[in-house]
Amino acid sequence: MTPGGDHKVRSLRLDRRALRAEKARVGWWRRLVRARIDLAVAGAARPDPLGEDVAFQLPLDVSLAVPQMGELVRLLPDPAPADVAELDRLRALDDRLASYERGVTDALARATDSLISRLADDPTSGGDLLAGPPTRR
Repeated sequence: MTPGGDHKVRSLRLDRRALRAEKARVGWWRRLVRARIDLAVAGAARPDPLGEDVAFQLPLDVSLAVPQMGELVRLLPDPAPADVAELDRLRALDDRLASYERGVTDALARATDSLISRLADDPTSGGDLLAGPPTRR
């Protein structure tokens, strides 16, 4: 037996590491697509100003700290008629990313289950992984 455990366990660990990284990447892309959807909707719908409806309910220092509408509006894309086709395209892309994310999550769960089963069947196959408490390297 090699000091790092058997090859199957190491392979499963590497699979899990790659799948966790892929899950993080697809999550990042989904956040970007949803942000684009939010910006497209906000550009067309223009959110209401902050603080106008609650100015007298807030302490003065809080009311004075509210950003001016001009500052906030500069964050939005130029006003344009709602581009329904663009929103549909972004939503379809998010649906595809969500489906892919589910597949990656399922594959990660299967790899985790396989690793757990392998270690449960043969605890020594983990090498030094199960030898004692984790140590900081």
